[in-house]
Amino acid sequence: MPAMEVLPGLFMIKVPLPGNPLKTLNSYIIKAEKSLVIDTGFNMEVCYTELIKALNEIGVDFKRAEYFITHLHADHLGLAGRLTSRVYMSGVDIEIRQKFAGFRSDILRFFTMNGFPQEDTERITRLHPAVRYSSSIDFQPVKDGEILECGDYALKAMLTPGHTPGHMCLYDEERKILFSGDHILFDITPNISYWEGHDSLREYLNSLDKIYKLDIDRTFPGHRGFHGEVKKRILELKEHHRKRLEEIVNALKGGARNAWQISPHITWDITYSNWDELPTVQKWFIINETIAHLIYLENNGIVAKEIKNGNVYYKLVK
Repeated sequence: MPAMEVLPGLFMIKVPLPGNPLKTLNSYIIKAEKSLVIDTGFNMEVCYTELIKALNEIGVDFKRAEYFITHLHADHLGLAGRLTSRVYMSGVDIEIRQKFAGFRSDILRFFTMNGFPQEDTERITRLHPAVRYSSSIDFQPVKDGEILECGDYALKAMLTPGHTPGHMCLYDEERKILFSGDHILFDITPNISYWEGHDSLREYLNSLDKIYKLDIDRTFPGHRGFHGEVKKRILELKEHHRKRLEEIVNALKGGARNAWQISPHITWDITYSNWDELPTVQKWFIINETIAHLIYLENNGIVAKEIKNGNVYYKLVK
């Protein structure tokens, strides 16, 4: 797909994501003496070919460019290790990636305790994008508030945890533009997953408030369209999660349930005819998001967790 110049010296490339419901990744390139590429796509030959072709078209040598990765998911960082050794990402996500490399047995056990189908446990260790489409990378850490200079652009790295614990946006105050990664998407809602030791939804909502305070004219997200008003979208995203929390509370009015039993009572933006026949990776993202919302409700004193026969259940606090 050809590169599109969205602002003078700023290009967007839609990198294909074969077999993934996201369809494409928006990779952004600031062309300068030392160009900056923001996010890369999967470590797949088709992603590599399309990205290199587009970079060549706009006159950017991928070997001399630097790369900033908004967060640790494979559709954003997968290719980076194949392209260069100059890759930047938040120190938080670097530590998370090192700590949770692969699928530890205790992590898998945690999800089966929460109702994740046992027959899918082994499959997820082979099918998850982080396993299939990543590459080995030595990252250079970026701190919250650090300024990345690229040509005439001065990009402030802003820690916006939620989608991942170390997700970062880049903000150019003078141009009033935001590279939002997967923190703010306009056509779909970002997945808010469970991360050990984190209240992901609370962190996400707080991060939305952080971005709401900024003066932004244009937002460039990690996927799909980028025509939208960011403050309006932030309010829509917060309302989306309020409704999701309400659905969970309603699902628990009939008594205690585990996360997987609650999941069918939540409105998901996916097409399916039989809940039990959902693809394994889709099941994984669904139970992750359900648990993240349950933790938020638990920390707010709305639900309580109990363990029976090694299984985790939630019930409303009366």
